[in-house]
Amino acid sequence: QLVESGGGSVQTGGSLRLSCTASGYTGYYATRHCLGWFRQTPGKGRQGLASIDADGTTVYAPSVKGRFTISKDNARDTLYLQMDSLKPDDSAIYYCAADSVYDFCSGFVPTEGDFQYWGQGTQVTVS
Repeated sequence: QLVESGGGSVQTGGSLRLSCTASGYTGYYATRHCLGWFRQTPGKGRQGLASIDADGTTVYAPSVKGRFTISKDNARDTLYLQMDSLKPDDSAIYYCAADSVYDFCSGFVPTEGDFQYWGQGTQVTVS
């Protein structure tokens, strides 16, 4: 499973860094695959925010480009999302996701169907 951490409450303009680690997948290294971050608010579907593939190529949704940074630590097999200049509209449950097979991403803003492994989500509240 994927496990997110780092969510919480922050004031407008503040920053948070989310982390995501994989556990329980024998022989599977998340950072060797396409990885992504999504968020979801009540009554809406999951919105793709950013993706990063095995060689570090990144794609961002327009709503977060320039404010959020996706990165990964291959040695720790950990995915990150650095969120700066946070706004109240950024309040949501944030999910990390991983592709089970491919090391490359689509090249477009990620969608739910691109990923097979999901975390349980972590709440981010901006006030």
